[in-house]
Amino acid sequence: MKVILLDTNHPLLLHGLVDLGFEVDEAYKLSKTEVKKIIHEYDGIIIRSRFPLDKNFLKKALNLKFIGRVGAGLENIDVDFAREQGIRLFNAPEGNRNAVGEHTLGLILNLFNKICSADKEVHSGIWRREENRGVELDGKTVGIIGYGNMGKAFAKKLRGFEVEVLAYDIKENVGDEFARQVSLNELFEKADILSLHVPQTELTRKMINTDFIGRFHKNFWLINTARGSVVDTAALVQALKSGKIIGAGLDVLEYEKSSFENMFENNNLPIDFQELMLLPNVIVTPHVAGWTQESKKKLAQVILDKIRMFVTGK
Repeated sequence: MKVILLDTNHPLLLHGLVDLGFEVDEAYKLSKTEVKKIIHEYDGIIIRSRFPLDKNFLKKALNLKFIGRVGAGLENIDVDFAREQGIRLFNAPEGNRNAVGEHTLGLILNLFNKICSADKEVHSGIWRREENRGVELDGKTVGIIGYGNMGKAFAKKLRGFEVEVLAYDIKENVGDEFARQVSLNELFEKADILSLHVPQTELTRKMINTDFIGRFHKNFWLINTARGSVVDTAALVQALKSGKIIGAGLDVLEYEKSSFENMFENNNLPIDFQELMLLPNVIVTPHVAGWTQESKKKLAQVILDKIRMFVTGK
């Protein structure tokens, strides 16, 4: 069988596919149009995020048996059409969940202790102690929405803190020793911190809007290492200005493109984003929560293992 690699990955994936008996072609520089002309020759596709695999593209993939997405989400693939065509889909949330958990905790500790802003001040020759007095995580209630691979990994990272961890998920019975599953109403009532770990779906798109934010009983901190589309940026900016949201740690932004390329290329940045960047109580990282040296290898290994099980019938 033939596999086409559309993005570079850890070399163990390519070598592992060869060891499984695949003929592997590397197509890192071919355009989507060029790939579309030859995709009928392939049984498998390996992709990260270079371009969307939409219905029109998949219609040309007449022999396709599987797609391996070296990442957690599948939003850049027309999942429904792929499944209708009998194409198996493999993603790898197991590969970067630990990295996401660590990054999420890092954003919280950064916000609470004003590390980024204090660092900038010191580098500018400003030495202010009282203005940079921090807040401790112990004693807080952490609310997690989305208690799958990422949410659970983050909850595990909180074990060393004296915090109450609450989890809300549309699936039942996902709570464990690290988080107690609760209703949304209980989360609204108790949470001091809200951390998002949901996929991008029609249910989650702009889920965090003015109405949702207003249902929290306390002022709270917001952390988003999930998908940018989950948060309505205009509503977030207003909540930050009013103090309803005390601070925000964002690894993802509403304005990211579906294939995660550089959102600054056209320099035509939305007004809400420009306002967000002027707020001192906001930390933004460039969609790197799951992007570590270790996760690069683990993501590749997870996809390879799933393909191996598929082709061996296990």
